[in-house]
Amino acid sequence: MWVSLAFLSAFLLGCYDVCKKKSLDGNAVIPVLFLNTLISSLIFIPFVILSYFTELLDETLFYVPRVSFATHSLVMLKSVIVLSSWITGYFSVKNLPLTITGPIKATQPVLTLTGAMLVFGERLNMYQWTGVLLAILSFYMLSASGRKEGIRFSHNKWIFYAVLSVIFGAISGLYDKYLMKSLDVMTVQVWFNIYQLLMMIPILMLLWYPRRKGTTRYTWRWSIVFVSVFLALADWVYFYALSYPDSMISIVSMIRRSSVLVTFAAGAIFFHEKNLKSKAFDLFLVLLGMIFLYLGTK
Repeated sequence: MWVSLAFLSAFLLGCYDVCKKKSLDGNAVIPVLFLNTLISSLIFIPFVILSYFTELLDETLFYVPRVSFATHSLVMLKSVIVLSSWITGYFSVKNLPLTITGPIKATQPVLTLTGAMLVFGERLNMYQWTGVLLAILSFYMLSASGRKEGIRFSHNKWIFYAVLSVIFGAISGLYDKYLMKSLDVMTVQVWFNIYQLLMMIPILMLLWYPRRKGTTRYTWRWSIVFVSVFLALADWVYFYALSYPDSMISIVSMIRRSSVLVTFAAGAIFFHEKNLKSKAFDLFLVLLGMIFLYLGTK
């Protein structure tokens, strides 16, 4: 069941990435990210109110329990990690082709699996090492594709931002598995969104608003709403998958990166991006690496 949920989360995550690219194309990053956290929080706040003051959600999957300050602190740390990944990721998506950022993001399971080795004492077998090497090879081949568009991986700060986003995302994935051993889905989902909103308010007011006239202009787009909707759904399904005792974060993370199929198709159809043939082979290597990772964990 948790594998099916991971694939559903991957599809929703791909839709989220496409809407994110549409929202950020020629738009200011910080206000878009602020609105995403605001809308996501507004989606979940009614569940808190109904759980705290009524009995409508009792004994359902959407009930939000009252938790201790220590639990809130754990979720707040997750908010810091995720927001760091989002800020760096949003800037990279705005400034790079979707067919570049998608495959880079698809290498995140390699870091997650490596982290699982270091943190949880897991060891790689032959299939898993093959998957890791294929993913690394695809990254270098992708850099060659990027040079055809004037994007040099070693000299482009947006590539650095994309890599940072992947690192923070891998850390978040490992931390998610740790949290879901003792916390319920709604506690993590609801409060990490609300804490991100609280963190984004000073970022918006102190860093962006005073300098808004000298930076990229902000423009409202309805795709911003769908960013939050698809992300809320993708994350809820993802957390629910991890709540299964036999779920494996290495496999769930790998499956979620298959969202790159959605983003690659959108980059070709809607954004008319370049060098699709060479990037398609790079993408094939990423997916082949994921298959070997999956075979190695069976």
